[in-house]
Amino acid sequence: MIRRLILAVALLSFTACTQNVEKEEDMPDTPKITDTTKINYIELPVTDIAASKAFYTSAFGWSYVDYGPTYAAIQGAGIDGGLDAESDRKPSTSGALVVLYAKDLEAVLTAVEDADGMITVPIFTFPGGRRFHFNDPSGNELAVWSEAE
Repeated sequence: MIRRLILAVALLSFTACTQNVEKEEDMPDTPKITDTTKINYIELPVTDIAASKAFYTSAFGWSYVDYGPTYAAIQGAGIDGGLDAESDRKPSTSGALVVLYAKDLEAVLTAVEDADGMITVPIFTFPGGRRFHFNDPSGNELAVWSEAE
C-alpha cells in the first residue's frame, strides 16, 4: 500500500513538472541553431574564369553576375555561390565535396563530358541513390547524385 502511494505521488510530481515544460518549437524567441547556421554560399576557386563559366553554363545551364574580371556570382544553381579566380585557395580534389542533384543522372553525365569535364569516378550506387564524380576545368572535384531507380 505504501509502495503504491509512493509511486502515485512520484507519478503526479513527474506529470506536474513535465506539463510546464515548453517544447523547443513552442518557444518563439529562441532560435534553433539550424535556423541560423545553414549553408548559404559556395565559392569555387578557379584558374580561368572564362573557361569555368563556359563549362558550368554548358554542363548545367548556370548564369552569372560578374563582379570584375576575376569573380562571377553563380545564378540558377540552387544555392548562391561564386567562381573566384583571384583566391589564395586553390582548386582541389581533396577538400570539401560539392554534390549536385539531378533527376536524370545519365543526361547530366553526358552534359559534363560534352562540356569537357573529366569524369573521375563513373556512376556507382550507394544506399539510396547513384552518383558520379568529375573535375571541372580548374581541377575542382564535384559530384552529381540521383535517387535510386
